[in-house]
Amino acid sequence: MNKKSIFTALLALIALTGWAQSTKTATIKGYSPALKDGTLVIAGAGNLLDIVDTVKAGHFTLTIPVEELTVGGLFCAGEGCPNFSFSLMMKPDVTVKVTGTDCLYPFWKVESPIPEQQTLNRMTEYCHDIILERIKIEQEKDWNKLDSIEMVYMKKEMDILSLLPVDAASLSKLSNIARMLKNLKDFPYMEQMKNLEKSFAARAPKGFEDQLAEIHNYVYPSPLLHVGDKYVDAELFDMQGNTHHLSEAFSGDRYVLLDFWGIGCGPCMMSEPEMREVYERLNGKLEIIGINQNTRSQWQKHEFSKRIVWKNWSDGKMGSSVNGRYCDMGAIPYYVLISPEGRILWKAVGYGPGWFLGMAETFNSPKQDNSSNLGFVVRHVDVNADGTKVSFRNYTKKGYWFRIAKDSYLTANGKKYKLTAADGIKLDVDNYPEVNAFTAKEAYIGEINYSDFTLTFEPFETIPETFDFIEGDVQGAFVIRNVSVE
Repeated sequence: MNKKSIFTALLALIALTGWAQSTKTATIKGYSPALKDGTLVIAGAGNLLDIVDTVKAGHFTLTIPVEELTVGGLFCAGEGCPNFSFSLMMKPDVTVKVTGTDCLYPFWKVESPIPEQQTLNRMTEYCHDIILERIKIEQEKDWNKLDSIEMVYMKKEMDILSLLPVDAASLSKLSNIARMLKNLKDFPYMEQMKNLEKSFAARAPKGFEDQLAEIHNYVYPSPLLHVGDKYVDAELFDMQGNTHHLSEAFSGDRYVLLDFWGIGCGPCMMSEPEMREVYERLNGKLEIIGINQNTRSQWQKHEFSKRIVWKNWSDGKMGSSVNGRYCDMGAIPYYVLISPEGRILWKAVGYGPGWFLGMAETFNSPKQDNSSNLGFVVRHVDVNADGTKVSFRNYTKKGYWFRIAKDSYLTANGKKYKLTAADGIKLDVDNYPEVNAFTAKEAYIGEINYSDFTLTFEPFETIPETFDFIEGDVQGAFVIRNVSVE
């Protein structure tokens, strides 16, 4: 089992300032005498909270790269500070002041010349009691109540949105709720959401077409494609405005990876060096299509967009039209691998170092489904009368360990075949991959290492066409299904 891995939630605050090349900036100045010296204040434009200052004598100042009017966020990490991101409007050459007398920064006074900040202030005031209750639940770690309070919070936001002007702030809030619809079954306020979507579309001034289209596609989603389904074509365009189709990527002899990504998503950016390495190694055997989830201007202007070497496209609707067909949830990065025959092989959300090296390994190995543990691969199968030898490779970040249980087994033809021997690995103890796969130039990704080892199992009574590998009957075990017998 992989006991230690980097995943989406742990990467949310990774600093990626090297890609934020904007020469325009906004300034946030704050003060509260209740803040302890050394408290970290983290802020940024959009979803990328990457600018950090340290409180001194209650004061902090942050300079945020920003190209245009944007909803950003501010977060304080220190003694007495709640776990809550505070929304702020940001604009080039504008200074916003936030002040309070306590550590409850979501309720501090905001002085800003940006009119849309009043929209956010009204929402905060209306939802004050719910936000306070949510903070209390987080502090008491009463996780059983968290889902229900989030639903109440969402309902309160929808109630006040119907009374607010349609502007960048209110559209951002409605978009956030709309994205959550993919993750919520039987959403109890769907009729209210549909009425809000209709009202916003009717009242919105020009310039918000992308955001409105995104909201519409989440409220009225297309049928979802599942693993095994044939891919469905879609119209997209590149950074120069030229029109393209997904079907262009299929030539009958290469795999296609859809990469749903966004600026401000730390894991999306962290995966890029490994994806680039794999893309170059496979040399035409894999096509990657990046489908951006930002507005056109954010996508086209950002330096990270310009470094992408594969197909870098957008649907002009913040990815929502294609996302609605392929993605099971409203989270990024989201990956979909499609076979050369055009069938969806697997879907995955988040990113862990070694995933794409593991994916590439399967292209030259026995056919298998390793989608539950993408960095863990069967490389060779040797079946004989004495037993079945299976050769594995496990990719992960240097310094991270994994463990293989001694009660691992194979299943085939309705029967279980026990593990009898291991070579190159110790069972039921921590193993650290030590062979370097490639060293990324970017320091944040670090090194990716791998381990090769062989496990021997009881001989098959009848040689099957495929088998499953199960690393013990426990939650989180390594599982590889439908491994082809060579």
